[in-house]
Amino acid sequence: MNISQTAFPANAIHLFNGKDLRNWTRRDGGPASWTIEDGILFVKPGAGDIMTQERLTDFFLHLEFRCPSMPEDTGQAKGNSGVFLQGRYEIQVLDSCGIVMPGKGDCGAIYGQFAPLANACKPPMAWQSYEVIFRGARASEAGIIEEPARATVLQNGIVIHNNIQLFGVTEGAVDGQVGKPGPILLQDHGDPVAYRAMWAVPLPLRGSDAYEPR
Repeated sequence: MNISQTAFPANAIHLFNGKDLRNWTRRDGGPASWTIEDGILFVKPGAGDIMTQERLTDFFLHLEFRCPSMPEDTGQAKGNSGVFLQGRYEIQVLDSCGIVMPGKGDCGAIYGQFAPLANACKPPMAWQSYEVIFRGARASEAGIIEEPARATVLQNGIVIHNNIQLFGVTEGAVDGQVGKPGPILLQDHGDPVAYRAMWAVPLPLRGSDAYEPR
């Protein structure tokens, strides 16, 4: 299921066009100022997190990332970034290559909540992919959460989360407005992680209740 960087479904929202960040902002709404080189988006350390202007509820997300080579560093200081679904639920990006039993802070983890089922990491400087099927939380008109958010995540074509029910927002979320649409946010953790081929397909919230045989 690892989709190449050039294969965009016809109904996909191109989150990054490889040229500019016109549809991205900082957390405060100001213009995003990360670096773009040869169609690749690089975290600009100190420039802050960036997020899409698109707001999504249920969606399929594809993106590719590359951790820098930082052999002298360890743990959270080694190629750290993150992808926040709806700006609320972080999938960790980190150089965790070679770790036998990845934990809740390693690459592919839902940060602080779920460790990945397997270590699917490639070495630093290799392009890797995340594919995510995300179902947003369902809330009543009174704002009461009736169904938590759920996610299935593949890293490099390997299932690392299988329809997990998220406990709530992770550390660093943009807000706690669970049940409402939200952006895709990329984290500036001070390391020059690279991104490319980012797109999302909005999914219908439900299928038809009717069946009309032909």
